[in-house]
Amino acid sequence: MTESDPNDPVAVALELERLRGTLEAGFARVDGSLALLVQRSDQTDKQLADHEARLDALERTRWPLASIAALTASAGVLIAVWELAAR
Repeated sequence: MTESDPNDPVAVALELERLRGTLEAGFARVDGSLALLVQRSDQTDKQLADHEARLDALERTRWPLASIAALTASAGVLIAVWELAAR
C-alpha cells in the first residue's frame, strides 16, 4: 500500500467513507445490545411485579406471630382458670 497525499480529495473521501461504514456498524451493534438490554429489563420488571404480588398474597394469608402468641397465652390462662374452678 502506498502512502497517499493527505491533501488528495479522493483519498480523504475514501477514508471518510470507510470511517462512516465503521461507525454505522458500531452503532448497529450498540443499538442491538441496547435493545436486548431493554428487553431483559422489561422481563425483569415483569418478574419483579409477579414476585411482589405473590409475596403480598402470602403476607395477607399468614398469621402474625404476635397473634399466635396471644392466642396461645389466652388459651393457657383459660385452661388454668378452668382447672382451678374444677377443683
